[in-house]
Amino acid sequence: MTIFSAGSPPSAALRAAVGEIDIYLFDQLLKGAFDSARSVLDAGCGSGRNLVPFLRGGYEVFGVDRDERAIARVRRMAAELAPALHADNFQVGEVDALPYGDERMDAVISSAVLHFASDEREFDAMLNEMWRVLRPGGLFFARLATSIGLESRLPSSSPGRYRLPDGSERFLMDEAGLLERTESLGATLAEPIKTTNVQNLRAMTTWCLRKRT
Repeated sequence: MTIFSAGSPPSAALRAAVGEIDIYLFDQLLKGAFDSARSVLDAGCGSGRNLVPFLRGGYEVFGVDRDERAIARVRRMAAELAPALHADNFQVGEVDALPYGDERMDAVISSAVLHFASDEREFDAMLNEMWRVLRPGGLFFARLATSIGLESRLPSSSPGRYRLPDGSERFLMDEAGLLERTESLGATLAEPIKTTNVQNLRAMTTWCLRKRT
């Protein structure tokens, strides 16, 4: 498949091929993390910015979001890129009450969702529900705001809701909390936890887990 062509800016060509995908999710695609997956759920999918390569790639794609208008946009995009998929694959709903059976998905994506939890109880409810629908051996990919690297700029680094230096308010998990949950889920780290510090204004962490078989 030719992605770049003469006279077409590389950015435009890439955008047409993969959409506005999170760069860290794209990194996992390039590394082959999704090669063995066929069913992929984006839990908290928004307008589907992370779904384009999966729709184009023939995956069985699912999406859940609480925003009805966002789901309508995802359905329109899916009808264009993957017309064989049923519109009901994309549903209005909550991440802590997913409409799927246990171990239904080969991979679950949670991109910029967990940090909207109101408290630690809701964080764990969302996490446990996404884990429930993931099959053994499956991949869980999460990007979330954390306190990692911002400890000196926050009143506390313990899990909780904080106003970040960029002015946003997020539920922030710390590294110890992520590692504790990795262990309690019976998961293995697909790769080390990675955090990007954005000029001390916020910190975004990539947390990739494999469900043990």
